[in-house]
Amino acid sequence: MQLTMLGVGSSAGTPMLGCACSTCASSDPRNKRTRCSSIIQLNNGKTLLIDTGPDLRQQALREGLTQIDAVLYTHTHADHVHGIDDLRSFCQIQRSQIPLYGGHASMAHIAEKFGYALREPGNFWDLPVLKVNSINAPFELFGQTIIPIPVKHGNSEIYGYRIGDIAYLTDVSAIPESSLALLQGLKVLLLDCLRVAAHFTHINLEQSLHYAGLIQAESTYLIHMTHELEYVSLSAQLPGNVYVGYDGLKVSV
Repeated sequence: MQLTMLGVGSSAGTPMLGCACSTCASSDPRNKRTRCSSIIQLNNGKTLLIDTGPDLRQQALREGLTQIDAVLYTHTHADHVHGIDDLRSFCQIQRSQIPLYGGHASMAHIAEKFGYALREPGNFWDLPVLKVNSINAPFELFGQTIIPIPVKHGNSEIYGYRIGDIAYLTDVSAIPESSLALLQGLKVLLLDCLRVAAHFTHINLEQSLHYAGLIQAESTYLIHMTHELEYVSLSAQLPGNVYVGYDGLKVSV
């Protein structure tokens, strides 16, 4: 499998509007962060998208992405769902309906807010053609087992996902013991790391490194970062198997 980090930024992205800090003003492309999302390309040619952030069109153009076979939703905050209309282009190219998967609350929210996009295929492809699927347990998709990983995001319970030896955990404030048990033996972990200071709805750098140490993936990549974290200086602080993610980074498993 190959994972591509479409975006590793927080809800504001980096550079942040109106900010002239050293990270926002940096010429290093690894400090240019669009909103958080990734794709996983399976060995059978199928492509799974995790979340539809508001930068999806820009990310797809940058990566030459023309195929999305399914979308896994972690939750439906704006920075993870508001690019959903850009799935229309993939429906048009593929002439097929795209299934969406996520927790019941996420699928209900999408059905209520983006009901116009939930349609069966027909003769016209001027709108997205999507179908919601509520999940609360491991399920099979394109011959691959997808394991939802319950995590806390402030007062909410949302999902991360384990796909083979890859796990994706964004917008995490705590990982329950029962979920940690589902994350053993990973080759690649993508893990939330908002900033240095503590935050109510996200783990900070200290907590991210703590969880990375508990999970012990072969490689851990930090994602969902604000402009407070600069690529080079943060990289210098990390242990040998923990890395700073950046937009466009590809990891093969």
